[in-house]
Amino acid sequence: METTKTLLHSLGIEILEVSPGTVRASMPVDERTRQPFGLLHGGASVALAETVASIGGYELVDKETEAVVGLEINANHIRGKKEGTVYAAGKVLHQGRTTMVWEVKITDEQDQLISVSRCTLAVIQLKA
Repeated sequence: METTKTLLHSLGIEILEVSPGTVRASMPVDERTRQPFGLLHGGASVALAETVASIGGYELVDKETEAVVGLEINANHIRGKKEGTVYAAGKVLHQGRTTMVWEVKITDEQDQLISVSRCTLAVIQLKA
């Protein structure tokens, strides 16, 4: 997967593991991902969560005829983080013909919960 010139590259997101129905990734908490008060930006956490869900969803569809796109995402930010690395673990909760629902938990190096998101993906048909 080519990630240069993408949001993944800009935010320093690294995909650590992809298996059917699960994805793990990491993202640094640094000048690229902090808000003005020095904490991890909620938008960066949501970008990480949607990235994990979208990559996981794409791995579950027929890549020749289908793709996935984000339809809806929500997030609860539980704990602030000023530096270091956060880790996202996503798992599919529902895999249907036209939609998927993913849960993504973002934790810190001590496995403390930072944020939790639920992302709904639309499965779309590619044009021939």
